[in-house]
Amino acid sequence: MKAEELRAYTLSELHKLLRQKREELRKLRYQNAQSPLPKAPSLIPALRKDIARILTVINEKRRIQSA
Repeated sequence: MKAEELRAYTLSELHKLLRQKREELRKLRYQNAQSPLPKAPSLIPALRKDIARILTVINEKRRIQSA
């Protein structure tokens, strides 16, 4: 997911998406700990980057609102 796509979302939608991504990451980490998955090594860093992008856009929107 690109940051430009995320900027179109509202804050509440971004928070919902953030919860979903964190839950997905938690599940992948659990599955990977139980038995290493062939896809998991590439999915986990991608999810972490998506979460970071979402948090960045949330912070940008908060700064815009407070300014």
